[in-house]
Amino acid sequence: MGKEGNLTQKEYQIAVIPGDGIGPEVVREGLKVLREVATRCGFRFRSAEYDFGGERYLRTGETLPSSALEELKDMDAIYLGAVGHPRVEPGILEKGILLKIRFGLDQYINLRPVKLYPGVWTPLKDKGPEDIDFVVVRENTEGLYLGIGGFIREGGADEIAIQEMVNTRRGVERCIRYAFEYTRKRNRKKKLTLSDKANILTYTHNLWRRVFKEVGEEFPDIERECVFVDATCMWMVKNPEWFDVIVTCNMFGDIITDLGAMIQGGMGIAAGGNINPQGVSMFEPIHGSAPKYTGKNAANPLAAISAAQMMLEHLRETEGAELIEEAIKRTLSSGKIKDLSARSGLKTDEIGDMVVQFLGKIS
Repeated sequence: MGKEGNLTQKEYQIAVIPGDGIGPEVVREGLKVLREVATRCGFRFRSAEYDFGGERYLRTGETLPSSALEELKDMDAIYLGAVGHPRVEPGILEKGILLKIRFGLDQYINLRPVKLYPGVWTPLKDKGPEDIDFVVVRENTEGLYLGIGGFIREGGADEIAIQEMVNTRRGVERCIRYAFEYTRKRNRKKKLTLSDKANILTYTHNLWRRVFKEVGEEFPDIERECVFVDATCMWMVKNPEWFDVIVTCNMFGDIITDLGAMIQGGMGIAAGGNINPQGVSMFEPIHGSAPKYTGKNAANPLAAISAAQMMLEHLRETEGAELIEEAIKRTLSSGKIKDLSARSGLKTDEIGDMVVQFLGKIS
């Protein structure tokens, strides 16, 4: 799939999992924008759509077959809409699809930019786009999410529930190393913050701190600091401009990235990537399936479009990624989108069309 001069276009194989609820609607707009950018930037992509989600599970009892996981390994990237169905018990789809992909494809990094765009409201008083622009690198395949544990004397008055946090030296080191390399590549403040709870989680987070110190010595150009996770949450609200890149464990990353979504304007603009630097990565808006808006053409697709932008950046289609981000900025700065939620007053396809129109105006 190489490119030789202008004679051969790059072609990417993209697995598309629209999923549940508003997922298919926002993915549709993301693909619309991708097609426009591909034409402008001289690459092609073929999309293979998979119907994994609640409806398939209710129909067949199947979440993600192992054969499909093998197919996904041959893709260049995965583009996901949303997972979650009101008639399916919570956890079944999340574990059976999302976690199975993350673990099965060893997507050991969850990458979450927290960036406030011009024209977007933030609940933080006196903070603007110049203050809110950092990235969270979350370990994605270990910790509490391994699901190791169980019940003792289940159902009785003396019942005990156990859930173990498991971190390996290999898993911690590759996450921290990725974070240092990403901080250097980002080349903004060149500052990496380890968010942990080493004063309470004595063993696991002592490992994180030791590895952070040892790997950090290989990156003398990167400023590093350790901050407890509760303090991280406080400073994200009071002084978000202090942060450049944050690296943290699976559970803490899950929590602080949702806080990050709120300070950047809400779930309607927040996107993330599940990254395997040596394999296949998956990109998605971080919002849920929002079942009550299903089929109403009301959901804001900007988070899904941002996920497509992250996907192009990962595929090293830098020009295309920059075009999408600039078009998103212009769309948000136009003043036409008053609300990033499904109550914006604009239809899903109207917002997608706006992004495409602004793409056409970028020279």
